Amino acid sequence: MDNHVRIAELQQSIRQGIEIEENNILFEFSEFEGKSKLEIFTINPKHKQSFLYHTTFGRDKIEALEAMLEYVKKANQQYNSYTLQWSLKGGDKLHTSYFRAKNIMEALDKFHHGRDINSVTVFSVVLNPIA
Repeated sequence: MDNHVRIAELQQSIRQGIEIEENNILFEFSEFEGKSKLEIFTINPKHKQSFLYHTTFGRDKIEALEAMLEYVKKANQQYNSYTLQWSLKGGDKLHTSYFRAKNIMEALDKFHHGRDINSVTVFSVVLNPIA
């Protein structure tokens, strides 16, 4: 199978697993210590902010995508759900965002990933009840 076709299929499976529209997800590939690094960011259409969903590694893009798909399949069962309430510095709107993470620190790391920690105020981080 053509690598581009396989990459497109994996990305589509990941989008479906996360249940997110194509224009609200970003697949960012880079090289890290000789491996392909994949970071997925979700974009909230209401407040136009992006957040780290998860990071995986592989020998190539396909392996990194396959690892991400495995994470997506297991995330709802293996990781806790957290709700963060926050606002942009100088902003007057309170926003709510949701994260799957091992613990509160990982949820905050995903929230702050790639942004100046002083550009936002986090008002609360709550572990959501198990449904």
